[in-house]
Amino acid sequence: MTTAGAALGRPIKGPSALGGDARRLLHLSVTLAVMEFKLRFFGSVLGYLWQLMRPLLLFGVLYAVFTQFVKLGAGIQFYPAILLTGIVLFTFFSDATARSVTAVLDRENLVRKIEFPRLVVPIAVILLAYFNLVLNLLAVLVFVLLTGVDVRVEWLALPLLLIPLGMLASGLSMLLSALYVRFRDVQPIWEVVLQVAFYGSPILYVIEQLPENLQKPMVLFNPLSTILVQSRHWLIDQSAPTAADVAGGAEYLLIPAAIILGVFALGFWVFNREAPRIAEEL
Repeated sequence: MTTAGAALGRPIKGPSALGGDARRLLHLSVTLAVMEFKLRFFGSVLGYLWQLMRPLLLFGVLYAVFTQFVKLGAGIQFYPAILLTGIVLFTFFSDATARSVTAVLDRENLVRKIEFPRLVVPIAVILLAYFNLVLNLLAVLVFVLLTGVDVRVEWLALPLLLIPLGMLASGLSMLLSALYVRFRDVQPIWEVVLQVAFYGSPILYVIEQLPENLQKPMVLFNPLSTILVQSRHWLIDQSAPTAADVAGGAEYLLIPAAIILGVFALGFWVFNREAPRIAEEL
């Protein structure tokens, strides 16, 4: 806004979330994500292997515990493949949302000095998480084949799972990154929420192991569970129930779909509202 406008007492509006140019927004987001990806492994001898080690080590520990001691995996077909797939998908969700909490603050110098679409920051975090997910899924593919799972055409439907998962993570990323600028309590609260989400989703166990009265609400009101249940059916075990089977019909899946769209819309609305004031609040 002009100096005259400021003199009249009207607030000076900062850079918006979108910036008015979708191509520039996408280009800057991809550029920032690629730069972050390269910098993360710069100077490392093992490079990307460190990124792969985390879900694999977690898988190894959990597999040993829940097959040798607690025995949650007893009698479940392809349990190792189910466990690793669930861990990798949840790792994407966890990394994307947890990193987004402080994403704007971490780029304070950039946000304060350069005028660019503020939405670039959370989008770059999501893209970086997608880069890691694609590479992790290649390792999952090899492991799944080694455990005896047959190749099937349903694997081509994987994007139908990753898109809603990305939308859910994107909505939360926009919401969390905007709120953290004002409320620093967001980070510890979200860490607790992620722990609850991990144990409250069918990752360590399968949906049939829950009491029947909990199975349907789990799929209807926890979109992560919906995606994980469907991924098990499409990617690993066709005899496993689909999300529609557990929900009681395909039409009921409109509920988790609406939750995902609602979270995405809320996150965008909050971030778009706060974007012009982000530099002032930091």
